[in-house]
Amino acid sequence: MLDYLKDLCLLNGISGDEEDIRKYIISELDEKCTYNTDNMGNLIVFRKGSKATKNKVMLSAHMDEVGFIVTYICDNGYLRFTNVGGVDSKVICGRSVSVGKKGIAGVVGNKAVHLTEGDESKSVPEISKMYIDIGAKSKEDAEKFVSVGDAVYFNSDFVSFGKDKIKAKAIDDRFGCAVMLKMLHEDLEYDAYFAFLVQEEVGCRGAGAAVFGIRPDYAIVLEATTASDIAGVSDEDSVCKQGKGAVVSFMDRSTVYNRTMFKNAFAAAKKYGIDIQPKTTVAGGNDAGVIHKSCEGVNTIAVSLPCRYIHSGTSVADVKDMKSCYELAKALFTEYADA
Repeated sequence: MLDYLKDLCLLNGISGDEEDIRKYIISELDEKCTYNTDNMGNLIVFRKGSKATKNKVMLSAHMDEVGFIVTYICDNGYLRFTNVGGVDSKVICGRSVSVGKKGIAGVVGNKAVHLTEGDESKSVPEISKMYIDIGAKSKEDAEKFVSVGDAVYFNSDFVSFGKDKIKAKAIDDRFGCAVMLKMLHEDLEYDAYFAFLVQEEVGCRGAGAAVFGIRPDYAIVLEATTASDIAGVSDEDSVCKQGKGAVVSFMDRSTVYNRTMFKNAFAAAKKYGIDIQPKTTVAGGNDAGVIHKSCEGVNTIAVSLPCRYIHSGTSVADVKDMKSCYELAKALFTEYADA
């Protein structure tokens, strides 16, 4: 699973430009899988199990990552840009980025701090005030390499460090994709649908189309969520903690989760000896917000990986938590398929 995660995190794919992620996943499928790509770009994979299911279960994860898009090329060769998905401007300025399919190197810049005055020197610049420097001398020079509408990505290596920690961009939600790829290479007891979704970061746009195509009875959304167990943050505000296992939500900004499924997740974790924790803050959202209210309604649960510094080029996750999420997803899949 960690090998899949590394490969996926080193690929680029902002919302609406998930093609390279989709191609990689397809390349890793074996002859036991059948798949199709719908009109939204979602990749729907079916894997036949040794038994037919009593209930149709869909596991889902989104392929897209947060990033940026070029909006204008200035006369001096600098690029103006805007964010794709929720990116805090505090994590952008001074970062190394790559632009377009050619991976043109760039740096996000802003007015030098010693030239700022008053409140400007104490505030974080808005994205609209930043620019990307690709070393071009003029607009004409820049246009030889990039175009308006090109995607922009954080440059970030996949690094193992500390005790069981990894650092990378796009852990949200290449982790969920990696979990599903691992499951797809195992002998499953029951038939299963795996939905690799598009455009979650800009409003969960792919999820609805996938649900209407599959029409599941149950859905397990595999995600990453904010872990604020860092210096200066109290326990009650930490949301979840790394090293404490899979995170299961009772409510976020787009979903009030099925109470029975929430309780059953903790019962299953106890039964199989899986580390689990609740998400203790009502914040964020994911594809569950669309999935649970599609068609006639879908019984939905989210299983999330605690992730520090999420939606940045340097997200951090714990390998032990990854294993807990994977084990819980498998346990819940088996229970829902035979419920």
